[in-house]
Amino acid sequence: MSIKLVIADDDALIRESLKIILANDKEIEVVGIFENGKDVVKFLLDNTVDIALIDVRMPLVNGVIATLEISEKTNTKVIILTTFDEDEYIRDGIKNGAKGYLLKNTKPDKIIETIKMVNQGNCVIQDEILIKLSNNLGKEKIKESNIHESIFTERELEVMKAISEGLSNKEISKALYISEGTVKNYITSIFQKTGLSHRTQIAIYYIKGYDFSHS
Repeated sequence: MSIKLVIADDDALIRESLKIILANDKEIEVVGIFENGKDVVKFLLDNTVDIALIDVRMPLVNGVIATLEISEKTNTKVIILTTFDEDEYIRDGIKNGAKGYLLKNTKPDKIIETIKMVNQGNCVIQDEILIKLSNNLGKEKIKESNIHESIFTERELEVMKAISEGLSNKEISKALYISEGTVKNYITSIFQKTGLSHRTQIAIYYIKGYDFSHS
């Protein structure tokens, strides 16, 4: 079965371009395009759709608020389109249940790949976005109580932070002066404690957990 998808963006050129690009993939069916968050939410409440590709900045209802309503009231998975100057929107989008984040200049094949991965149940955030969020996260004060009450060891937290910064296992082993095997063991422990199954999910969990005080 094809992946039923809607596109919401207030820029007509982007909407139409995405529709043409995505419709060329045999596994994707574009069932609607919208210019504001209010209309796309209304459509999704009345129709069964797999993926919603949503711009952050839209009239009437922005992408972040639309994401919350879609996540709470439908089974549609949201992928947010963003730009580098929208950190606050990105973090609020994570909090509101978005499953994917793409920069607007992402290549078509990457957009298609992300849509398919999210449809399969994965969370996907581009490395550039993760790194930017992590850098900004490091500038913000983290409450000591959050760390002390954590289910994770100090080393596990270091590994999670490194993953959120986009480091590979090899890079983490060098940064923390431990073997790659030990890194894998820590990641396995993190998976077991969180019920997660993918590195990107760990990054999202870390950013959510400490940026939003586990909300």
